Amino acid sequence: MSVYSIKDLEHLSGIKAHTLRIWEQRYNFIKPKRTVTNIRYYDDDDLKLVLNISLLKNSGLKISKISKMSLQEMSQEVLRLTDQNLGFPEQIHALTLSMIDLNEERFEKILATNILQLGFEKTMIKIIFPFLTKIGVLWQTGSISPSHEHFITHLVRQKIIVAVDGQFISNNEYHKKYMLFTPEGELHELSLLFASYLIKARKNKVVYLGQSLPFADLASVHQIHEPDFLFSVITSTPGQDKIQAYVDDLANTFPNTTVLLTGFQVVGQDIKCPSNVIIVNRLEELIDFIEVSNNKVATE
Repeated sequence: MSVYSIKDLEHLSGIKAHTLRIWEQRYNFIKPKRTVTNIRYYDDDDLKLVLNISLLKNSGLKISKISKMSLQEMSQEVLRLTDQNLGFPEQIHALTLSMIDLNEERFEKILATNILQLGFEKTMIKIIFPFLTKIGVLWQTGSISPSHEHFITHLVRQKIIVAVDGQFISNNEYHKKYMLFTPEGELHELSLLFASYLIKARKNKVVYLGQSLPFADLASVHQIHEPDFLFSVITSTPGQDKIQAYVDDLANTFPNTTVLLTGFQVVGQDIKCPSNVIIVNRLEELIDFIEVSNNKVATE
């Protein structure tokens, strides 16, 4: 059973903590527990309740009406609504509920429905990665258990791998060559996998080296393949005290290659980028970069 603060509930549901406290007093359907030191906290059932309320409220139901519904009635209405074409925030709420319940069937249905309606790429960009960002914050602070994070990561990873495998590029038709990796010790791979899909879907060659790659191995493979671009996702390692040196090493070791970097360790940080290093802040920026590079090849 996970433990959440009221700020965690606010972050996941989008409902302000002040509003949640008012609802506690006025409608009495959110009842926080208290520690021995009288600090309030919430459990999985409370989170599911708040997410259900948020989804129903965003779908047009008044809070006064929601407060009179039983838990079963709420769940049934939420299931009915999530089978429809809801907005992105509501779909993210529905995925969060599936995660808390470890409900693989429900998660798969939501994902498959959105892929059918929006396409794989848009579903990943507009729903899955914003969802992963939300739960990633809670996982890092210990608010959700590793089992929840592993459950979701496994399901999403399977979808991305299938999509990547469906993109075949022959050696004589690709535009540019990208080499993808994460630094040694970096095990977060989903963004790297999805970047592989985005690159291959736009007719580029991918040399995929995966997670936790030693620097010496990167240099050896680079010498063999001579890629146009290096791309890496740096989320948790090498750490803020070493990241600038790592970026400088990449730039100096591969001076004739453009290095694309993204992830928590570099985005929004005070990284001094050498001339051949580019920080990618959002997935949309990566897509724009790929397409602009392809267009340059087409006009040459």
